[in-house]
Amino acid sequence: MRLDEQVAAVKASVEAMPGAVGAPLASAPGVLIYKVVGKMFAILTLGRTKSVILKCDPHLAEVLREQYAGVGHRSHLDRRFWISVGLEADVPVEEIERLVGHSYDQVRSKLTRKQKAELEALHSGQGAEAR
Repeated sequence: MRLDEQVAAVKASVEAMPGAVGAPLASAPGVLIYKVVGKMFAILTLGRTKSVILKCDPHLAEVLREQYAGVGHRSHLDRRFWISVGLEADVPVEEIERLVGHSYDQVRSKLTRKQKAELEALHSGQGAEAR
């Protein structure tokens, strides 16, 4: 898969998460921050170096860093809970898409009951609009 196709696939995967809202980071061109109910779950970097930063279970993060050269840490976020995945590296796009879902689930699991209800209402509303 070509790099531009891989970037498009990862971006589509992030944007497909229920309630995902992406916004450019004003101080960094080419950086998109994705949140669900106001909580960040992904940072997509589309500049010179293409990568995605994702929330991750600490044990899984260790395993992934050992398994792939393209998984590391490149941000001010806590390295125990966040990984950077290079889109030009050795991580298959299917694995990156799976990690996007994992990141989303990590953040969603920590939402309050009220936030979960808000997300469910938003998700139900999108389904009704599609009909």
